[in-house]
Amino acid sequence: MLDRLGIRSRVLLLALLPASLMALVLGCYFTWLQQSDLRTQLLQRGKMIAEQLAPLAAPALARQAPAQLERIAAQALEQSDVRAVAFLAADRTRLAHAGPSMLNQPPSGGTGTQLLQRTGNDATRYLMPVFGHHRDLATDAVPAEAERLLGWVEIELSHDGTLLRGYRNLFTSLLLILACLSLTALLALRMSRTINGPINRIKHAVNQLKDGHLDERLPAMGSHELDELAGGINRMAETLHSAHEELQHSIDQATEDVRQNLETIEIQNIELDMARKEALEASRIKSEFLANMSHEIRTPLNGILGFTHLLQKSELSPRQLDYLGTIEKSADNLLGIINEILDFSKIEAGKLVLDSIPFNLRDLIQDTLTILAPAAHAKQLELLSLVYRDTPLSLVGDPLRLKQILTNLVSNAIKFTREGTIVVRAMLDDEQEDSVQLRISVQDTGIGLSPQDVRTLFQAFSQADNSLSRQPGGTGLGLVISKRLIEQMGGEIGVDSTPGEGSQFWISLNLPKAHDDGEEQPLPALLGRRVAIVDSHDLARQALEHQLEDCGLSVTLFSSCEQLLQAVQAANQAGKPFDFAVLGVNLGSLGPEQLGQYLQQLEGLGCQCVALCPTTEQPLYLPYLPNAHGQLLAKPTCTRKIRRLLLELVQPRRPLSEQRVNSGQRVPKILCVDDNPANLLLVQTLLEGMGAEVLAVDSGYTAVQVVQDEPFDLVLMDVQMPGMDGRACTEQIRRWESSQSGQPLPIVALTAHAMANEKRALLHSGMDDYLTKPISERQLAQVVMKWTGLSLGAPPPERSPERLPDSGELKVLDPEEGLRLAAGKPDLAADMLAMLLASLAADREAIQAARNAADRTAIIERVHRLNGASRYCGVPQLRAACQRSETLLKQDSPQAQAALDDLDLAIERLAEQARQHA
Repeated sequence: MLDRLGIRSRVLLLALLPASLMALVLGCYFTWLQQSDLRTQLLQRGKMIAEQLAPLAAPALARQAPAQLERIAAQALEQSDVRAVAFLAADRTRLAHAGPSMLNQPPSGGTGTQLLQRTGNDATRYLMPVFGHHRDLATDAVPAEAERLLGWVEIELSHDGTLLRGYRNLFTSLLLILACLSLTALLALRMSRTINGPINRIKHAVNQLKDGHLDERLPAMGSHELDELAGGINRMAETLHSAHEELQHSIDQATEDVRQNLETIEIQNIELDMARKEALEASRIKSEFLANMSHEIRTPLNGILGFTHLLQKSELSPRQLDYLGTIEKSADNLLGIINEILDFSKIEAGKLVLDSIPFNLRDLIQDTLTILAPAAHAKQLELLSLVYRDTPLSLVGDPLRLKQILTNLVSNAIKFTREGTIVVRAMLDDEQEDSVQLRISVQDTGIGLSPQDVRTLFQAFSQADNSLSRQPGGTGLGLVISKRLIEQMGGEIGVDSTPGEGSQFWISLNLPKAHDDGEEQPLPALLGRRVAIVDSHDLARQALEHQLEDCGLSVTLFSSCEQLLQAVQAANQAGKPFDFAVLGVNLGSLGPEQLGQYLQQLEGLGCQCVALCPTTEQPLYLPYLPNAHGQLLAKPTCTRKIRRLLLELVQPRRPLSEQRVNSGQRVPKILCVDDNPANLLLVQTLLEGMGAEVLAVDSGYTAVQVVQDEPFDLVLMDVQMPGMDGRACTEQIRRWESSQSGQPLPIVALTAHAMANEKRALLHSGMDDYLTKPISERQLAQVVMKWTGLSLGAPPPERSPERLPDSGELKVLDPEEGLRLAAGKPDLAADMLAMLLASLAADREAIQAARNAADRTAIIERVHRLNGASRYCGVPQLRAACQRSETLLKQDSPQAQAALDDLDLAIERLAEQARQHA
């Protein structure tokens, strides 16, 4: 509260508060003291009057003369403050009285020889005895009666006079106090003005300075302290004024400089804008140049690789075959270098777009090692993969780029490892509800890296070993591309290495989980069967153990074939025989003849055998195996392959040739369009070699005319052609199809372009898919199968496999047709059927829910999805029901509900038959 008071209020408070307190205390004290004195004087006067009246009244009391007593009493009333007077006889009977009745009661107590008194609020009553000796004072005194009680004198004094004098004194005191306080207040006001006035002037001057009036100055204040303060403010104002003038001068100078700089910047901006346009144009030209160079380089490479592959199938001498192998290897290396340079250019330009699709982590790693196994085995290296069991397998990401990174890391490990082992490990670092943190490492026993090499390892166009004695090959971009790809995926890449001991490259990556469960369930036919493993390499034996346990098998490990034979014999005697024996061999541990002998002995004991050997040694072991194609697998082992091989040993299938004889597949008719004669001849030769009917044309105009004249199952369209290019040709065909009835013709682009957004542009022009040159037989077979449902191969006699013998009813499950749709690959056919069966219950529930909700759009979407899935499996009845339901639903036919009932029945039949075959 005191903080809110100004200087004036504080001065007044300081002056008045102590004076008021002192005046109040002293006034009260002196008033109380004066009142006490007045009361004491009053009591003493009453006593004196009583003592004076006693001698006067003694003679009259002795004579009992009331008249005289009355006169004495009346004279006593004339004294101040005497209210009433009375004379009493010795027995206290009243003899005379003057004045009003007494207010107080008669005093009591005492010995009767002393003065008694009683004090009330308004008066004090005295009672004094009169003795004979009081008469001695008179003329007629009788000495003999000195101690005889003659009577009493009673007096009552009023307090009104005393109180009135007290009030007058108090009032006088208050007037004096107020006068003194008023004088003090006047002096305080005067003093506060002498302080507050200069302060207000100083405040006004400071406000003027704050508002920019720097010419304001303070005069003398009349006080030493205030004069010093005013002088300081004046000096500050002079300093501010000088600084303001200097600042204004600097501002004027800076403004002039800024104006000149702005003119310069404007000129520079114009120049930079022109330079930016030139840079963008240069970047566009560079992109076009890279795209054109990609096309120009890939096109002849496509011819070189394709015709080299065709020439290798002809009858040639061993030296010629060796030359062709060298040509093919050199062309592949050149293609790899081109791909690395183009990838690096796309990454630098920010044009690289990553896919986000489901994939299986274990299959990706094992497929990568399968491709690189020949290079590792040529150096007698052991190539292994270990995927820890707690690691989720079904993930979402870009499998192509992840495989590219792993390929680069494993290739480097093979290149710089002379002997020993290369191990790829995948483990779980952290797991969330929807994502996992993976760590994938590639460990080798190679030459290792020094700290200096590690620092420069991920720099573009640099290699760890730049000496003249280093192994040739590589652009120095592989690790840089891998690092950029991993960073774009949001992960990290690093290396831990010791010179002379080896290196461990690792990547840490966070990937979402796929919605479906990518973990394959153990096949019932293999579940619980006993398998024995023999491998001299400890880590290879451990990896194989994990793979077979994942297949649902009971695994027992052995270090040699002799121990295995003894264990198999003992197990047979004990009634717990081994069903399989998996032997990992190489020329250094077990020769082909010895392997053949062991296999015969084991199969004689009822134990079916599978041999695993390096890819480079397979031709040496083939002659010594009873069933080489059904018993020999290449290292490193792929889980899917060994699972299918063991299943084949348990449930043998008919030979593929026999299946193809009974498949009844018609020949696909394909149109090839390309302006390059070499590419056109290559594609035509490849397709015709696989049994397709091919028509080849060299221009877009001819292609449009041919499509209008003849029916085709598929069109393979080159993108870059003179006159009418592939996009324009496709758009022309689509416009013609819009006026025709029937299904649109699948058109697949053949392009050598590798720049970003190429796929999006091709699909936008109306194409259905694209293939990147150079093209292999496998790619052609896959794309024909994908868009026509027909597998390429020797055209067998045509028949309808979908109907039961002697019946017009479609089959529920047709394994032969499933194998045909899978291009004769049993593994692929089984996988496609397994995926269809796995999603069958969910599709059935979704269709039923959509029917209950009367959601026609959702029903069409689900039926279309099931229809597409059934196209690649041998389920003729379900496929026909899906096709009919989808057609009727799109036509909004009244028969659609009946078709959906038939579809539900077909789903139920397929699920029941699948359970019976499991």
